[in-house]
Amino acid sequence: MGGRGDWSGIDAALRELAGADTLAFGGVGFAGQVLPVTEAYRLVEQALPARAEELRPRLMELIENGSAAGRAYAVTLLDRFDPAAAGAAWRSLLDDRSEFTTFTGCVMGKTSLGDYAAERMRPGPPLRD
Repeated sequence: MGGRGDWSGIDAALRELAGADTLAFGGVGFAGQVLPVTEAYRLVEQALPARAEELRPRLMELIENGSAAGRAYAVTLLDRFDPAAAGAAWRSLLDDRSEFTTFTGCVMGKTSLGDYAAERMRPGPPLRD
C-alpha cells in the first residue's frame, strides 16, 4: 500500500463525508439500509490503523471546511487515534448551531453540531458510533 492509486477510494470517501447531511454509523430504517456516507466513514475508519498520520491533515481540513455532519464524522475518526486532538476539536465546535440529521437504527433525529459535540464530551460511557 503505497501508490497514489491506493488513495482513490479514500479520496472519494472523504468527499462523501465533506458534503454529508446525515450522521449514521450503522444501518438505518426498518430494513437497516447502510447509507453511502456510512460506507464512506467505514472505509476511512478501516484505513486509519495504517494511515492515521497521513489522514490527519485531511481530517483536519474536513473539520475546518466540511458540512456539519462531515465535521462530526471527521472528529469521530480523529478520536480513533488522537483523543486529545479530538477533544480540542469537539470543544471548538460547541458554539456551532449548524444542524444535521441523525439516525440511530430506525430513529431519525436532528441536532446541532454544538449539541452533538457537547454530548460527545460528556463524561461517562462513550457514545456508540
